[in-house]
Amino acid sequence: HLEGVLDEDTAAEGLHTFGRSAPGTEYVYLHLSLPGRELSDISILSGYIHLQKMELSSNKINDLSCVSHMPYLVELNASKNELTTYFNFKAPKNLREVDFSHNQIPKMKDLSAYHSLTKLLLDFNEIEEIRGLEECHSLTQLGLSHNRLTAISGLQNLPIRILNLSFNQIEKVNGLKSLKTLQKVDLSNNKINSLQGLEEHDLLEVINLEDNQVAELSELKWIEDLPLLRVLNLLKNPLREKGGYWLSAIFMLLQITELDLKKVSVEEKVAAVNENDPPPEVVAAEDHRTQVFYSTRQPQRVLD
Repeated sequence: HLEGVLDEDTAAEGLHTFGRSAPGTEYVYLHLSLPGRELSDISILSGYIHLQKMELSSNKINDLSCVSHMPYLVELNASKNELTTYFNFKAPKNLREVDFSHNQIPKMKDLSAYHSLTKLLLDFNEIEEIRGLEECHSLTQLGLSHNRLTAISGLQNLPIRILNLSFNQIEKVNGLKSLKTLQKVDLSNNKINSLQGLEEHDLLEVINLEDNQVAELSELKWIEDLPLLRVLNLLKNPLREKGGYWLSAIFMLLQITELDLKKVSVEEKVAAVNENDPPPEVVAAEDHRTQVFYSTRQPQRVLD
């Protein structure tokens, strides 16, 4: 058979999960899995209209128009292919999870037909601007790491819980204000120097800012009131060189359990409080120690 062209025999090897078709009228194969087969032409799949999951990663595919004929498709993995086009097919109305990471996609386009999309992975592409997601009212996970983004935009009011924008050229944390359900955000390996824009995210648990340009401890004020914050990574930021960084950061963020990939112990939290905001009995003990210390150094005057 022709090199790279999918034929029926090979397709048959990838079919699995026998079950009732979406309309419920017959029994069919629901899943197709053909990763790493050097495939470049999968047009034969236009006849496989009942597929609900399709796994085609690590091939040489640059045309997914066959998906137009799969109205029941729910999950599509076409990562590690040669795609330069973006969702170039008629939208399956229940498509929920799409992985187009590791391709050569230069531009995001309008996805307003994709109301059911919950997970969209576009990591390792050539995207310069986030756009076209305005109507994706089900989107909870978005991956755009290793692209060419210089700003965060186009995410207004989306129900995103997990956001990965690491390894871009982002300089400011703006554009996240309306993401009220955000739980995990990865902004590592960017050019960010301020944490402004992360405040008022009441569900935010994990912030990764490794390898950025945050230089001042005072920047932590933007995140000190996040009630659920548990994990913060500021490795490879200039503020870590500041004297007293570790205990000062813990003192400002007593809710966290992990800082810079190290667990924060209860003892360290106590030490941080005693150092930065000592309770009265600690102050009294300190004063007493200081007094004793100085009185022992005064020359005792002998009474006449």
